[in-house]
Amino acid sequence: MNRTTLSLLAAVTSLAAVTGFAALTAPDGGTATEATAPARLPVERSSLLCPAPATSDLAETVYTSYTPQSGAGAGGGSASSSGGSTAELRPSVATLRGPADDAGKAGEEKKDGKDEAEKDGSTKKPPSDKPVVSLKQPGKPVGAKASGSAAPALVGTATGSLAPGWTTQQTTTVSAGSGRGVLGVNCTAPDTDLWFPGASIAKDRQDYVHLTNPDDTGALVDIELYGKDGALKSQLSDGIQVPAGASVPVLLSTLTADPAEDVTVHVTTRTGRVGAAVRGAGDETGSDWLPASADPAGTLVLPGIPADATAVRLVAFAPGDDDAELKVRLASATGTINPAGAESLRVKSGMTASLDMKDVTKGEAGSLLLSPAEGAPASPVVAALQVTRGKGDKQEIAYIPATAPVTERATAADNRAEGSLLSLTAPGETAQVKVTASAGTEGGAQAVKTYTVKGGTTLAVSPPVPAGLKGSYALTVEPQSGGPVHAARTLLLPEDGIQMFTVQTLPDDRGLVAVPAAQQDLSVLGD
Repeated sequence: MNRTTLSLLAAVTSLAAVTGFAALTAPDGGTATEATAPARLPVERSSLLCPAPATSDLAETVYTSYTPQSGAGAGGGSASSSGGSTAELRPSVATLRGPADDAGKAGEEKKDGKDEAEKDGSTKKPPSDKPVVSLKQPGKPVGAKASGSAAPALVGTATGSLAPGWTTQQTTTVSAGSGRGVLGVNCTAPDTDLWFPGASIAKDRQDYVHLTNPDDTGALVDIELYGKDGALKSQLSDGIQVPAGASVPVLLSTLTADPAEDVTVHVTTRTGRVGAAVRGAGDETGSDWLPASADPAGTLVLPGIPADATAVRLVAFAPGDDDAELKVRLASATGTINPAGAESLRVKSGMTASLDMKDVTKGEAGSLLLSPAEGAPASPVVAALQVTRGKGDKQEIAYIPATAPVTERATAADNRAEGSLLSLTAPGETAQVKVTASAGTEGGAQAVKTYTVKGGTTLAVSPPVPAGLKGSYALTVEPQSGGPVHAARTLLLPEDGIQMFTVQTLPDDRGLVAVPAAQQDLSVLGD
């Protein structure tokens, strides 16, 4: 066998390892003797990370975990090498949080991520080997609950048939205090480069970025902060150590002496990888999780603005060398409009820009579309929305980052019989979308419904509910035909007159991976 043959085998093996541990076979199961299109195969291993839910003793957290049964989730993949097809979320090593008062003092008394994590209680208790959530089969969601401030960050792996499309939702309700509200977040895969436009280090805010390391070796993380005039002078934001299997919360205001209302947070790793999310909390606005924006692009979609939003604020950042001139449009139920007084936004290179859009939806749910202004180049940007419902001491915030389209499938894991709303946006051509409601965590029968989303509009619906539902359930979105579709799910959980809510965007679940067909007959390569 010559060097060419060895190089080909090495390349194919490396690709399989990087792209999700997909099995390599010829598309028709036979011998591949000539070049064919890459096969779309189910991943066989997925990782998810959930941040520590809250610092309040009043916090009540619900975890809902689910793998779709249809498509790749039905039978793709084999059991893991350890002998089973189970998906388990386990507490990360040394990430159990302490009482709320200790967490509150951390940002005031310590000035770097490591010390703050220690003061915040992340090393107070040893890790637990007992799974918090254990998923047994595709098509049936499972739920778990945790109370108080000691609920840890979670690290999880799914293998075999449970890996393709595995989704876990963390929903926390805090009934009182400065961090009150509904904090919802989709647990995410680890990464090395993440952007969070929409954070704040204003005087009335306590925003943390949570860094969770799923691996057996430590990660070294850099955090950059950008305000309206560019990079903020940071202290102790380079080389933050996140130990193996641990989670470190970093109070953003401890990284710089410069207050700023709108901040873009850039998280990168020098070594290793981390899961990251920003918890934004205000004295009057409540709190919620800010997930990472979609990768920088010239055109972005931010889906799922509620119809009754009382204030909408757009925050964008241009990471490239060129300024971005953006056209801002609202895709409503009836078509796409240019919102009066908020038709455009200029984002200077390396600076954070914001646009106060007030009650832009005017009682009709919608989504924001960002694209290059007429005649302007497509300069890449990242963006997110801060959305407010209610007023005065009854107001509540949520975040909507720019999100990629659902190319094959996406899932929102935690839905209730009442209070769930699904937003589907077709920024281009009309699209047909199949929505599947799973069985409930405690009982119920699957329900399926197909929707048509007209081009240039947002369709906001109460999604199908499983017959005989008990517990919570999952919603899976699958485009059937037409143009691209972007999706978001809103969960409304009002309490004591406060319009508590959270919005989760639904990017593609990446349950399938493109893998070149393996060369079965190596004789064609020569000796």
